[in-house]
Amino acid sequence: MVELNLQNFTSAAPIPAEGLRKPLGSCLLEQGIITQTQLDRALHLQARQKAPLGEILVGEGWITRQDVLNALAEQSGWQIANLDEIPPMPGLSDLKPVSFWLAHNVVPWMRVGPLLLVATARPDLFATVSKEMQNCGYAVIPVLAAPDQIDRTIARQFAKPLAQAAETRVDEAQSCRTWTAGSRVRPVAAVVGAVALLTAVPHVSLATLLFLTVGTLILFSALRISGALAYVLHQLSRKSDRSEIAAVPLRHPCVSIMVPLYKEREIADALVRRLQRLTYPKALLDVILVLEEKDDVTRKALADADLPSWIRTIEVPEFNGLTTKPRAMNYALDFCRGDILGVWDAEDAPQPDQIERVVNHFTQAAPEVVCLQGGLDYYNPRTNWRSRCFSIEYNSWFRIILPGIARLGLVVPLGGTTFFFRRDKLLELGGWDAHNVTEDADLGVRLSRAGYRTEMVDTTTFEEANFRAWPWVKQRSRWLKGFMVTYLVHMRDPLRLYQDLGLRKFMGVQAFFLGTIGQFLLAPVLWVFWLTALGLYNPMMQVISHEMLTSLVWLFLAAEGLNMAVSALAVSAPERRFLLPFVPTMFLYFPLGILAAYKALWELAVKPFYWDKTQHGQADEDLPLA
Repeated sequence: MVELNLQNFTSAAPIPAEGLRKPLGSCLLEQGIITQTQLDRALHLQARQKAPLGEILVGEGWITRQDVLNALAEQSGWQIANLDEIPPMPGLSDLKPVSFWLAHNVVPWMRVGPLLLVATARPDLFATVSKEMQNCGYAVIPVLAAPDQIDRTIARQFAKPLAQAAETRVDEAQSCRTWTAGSRVRPVAAVVGAVALLTAVPHVSLATLLFLTVGTLILFSALRISGALAYVLHQLSRKSDRSEIAAVPLRHPCVSIMVPLYKEREIADALVRRLQRLTYPKALLDVILVLEEKDDVTRKALADADLPSWIRTIEVPEFNGLTTKPRAMNYALDFCRGDILGVWDAEDAPQPDQIERVVNHFTQAAPEVVCLQGGLDYYNPRTNWRSRCFSIEYNSWFRIILPGIARLGLVVPLGGTTFFFRRDKLLELGGWDAHNVTEDADLGVRLSRAGYRTEMVDTTTFEEANFRAWPWVKQRSRWLKGFMVTYLVHMRDPLRLYQDLGLRKFMGVQAFFLGTIGQFLLAPVLWVFWLTALGLYNPMMQVISHEMLTSLVWLFLAAEGLNMAVSALAVSAPERRFLLPFVPTMFLYFPLGILAAYKALWELAVKPFYWDKTQHGQADEDLPLA
């Protein structure tokens, strides 16, 4: 039983003015916790970092957060409250909305008559809190508490409203959360009816299928050609223009990184090891491992890991049975402290200087650029044939097509990892759609509809290539289902989407989503044409002439040639050249995608919010991080 001496707390005085109080460094120096050399070094770092001195000392590993708290108590004359041992009195948090406590990282702790004790970890910022609480009916008295204790206390006090808000942050008009079982009956019935009608008139069915197949092929090929040409032209202009953009002097901002985890038994130690390679100032690094409340597997794995001071965990409370990555990130979003917010996956291995590159890019970017997408590659391309093809596919997209699309100013469907946001703009957009299983692509469309832009940043994160057949199908199925969901949500009102995006971006959305979905769902239609090459009966000859057949064959060959050319260009760099012999085998890599597409279509009808998780930690790194 912990006894509380309220007299100690109610005697706290306002913190002295800046010039009158003893510096925090002097307090730590007098206590023998740091040396003069460490203090001088920390003060030098502070000149370039938007961070308190205590955070710099903790980030460098010279002191603990408890040392900082004790020194702050000596400096300010305030008492220290242990919120874990003595929880706040019930009802006090109702004095202000949860957004207030989160924004200031404070929490009301005790009420003693007319006095209200409010816990904070930042005495230097408490004057603002006092000013905004002057009409609460109490005299506000500050006490000190550890920031992680304050976060946990807020999370406990507001678990239900925060969890509920995490599911409904995005405006309903741009969310799929209204897709109840009842609302899906009519669309499913309409599709079944259309299929039955077309089956009754086979000639019309064949012509319709052929039209859709060729149309989506042309759309997607046009997008790939445009992206590839834009990339090549940019590369040529860079070679002719040798001028370098001067580095912009800046005072480094705080950067928060969310790493959503779910049932990650094998990944914890490797994840921490990879994050420790980062070279960004640790005092300005706020890495948040986001766990589900009932995920005992990951919690146990992390319990055995030695987490540095700049990595913390946040547990997302269960609510309504929804456990998706975007919901978890929406919940953790309120607890982030950085001006810039990034996302990495559990198996990610970012380049050590990635955050410096992101910060510098944002510093030089136009105000409407609110998001930066980094490149993705794989650290296990040699595991087997499928991992090699996976690497070729991703290199084609992230090194060639996507940079070209971004340079053309089209909508950039974000990857699920290694994208970075100006946090205030992400909050403005409402975070992620908690029910969408490709929340990244959806967010890319929404930010573009709001008038913002995404640019590519010159940095790479290495991931684990999904090299096993059925896990590959499950992962691809989730992606395709999410693309279907995203397209249907934003095409609820095509005219409004057109008005928001303009013609060029609108057509880009059609090309990407219809092209991607159609190429997988309708691939069997293309396979039928192999029957002609084999001298067998081709049912499509009922609706096309021999001249049209010849034109279509040339179109199909041109599309395949384009894919091979882009793939070869993507892996032409010396460190990836070993993948070149496997480029001609890519046509054997995609057939499993047809199974994934029809799995996605079925799930769209029966369980659109189901998150088919990909298990990580199945392969070792075999590619140097360069």
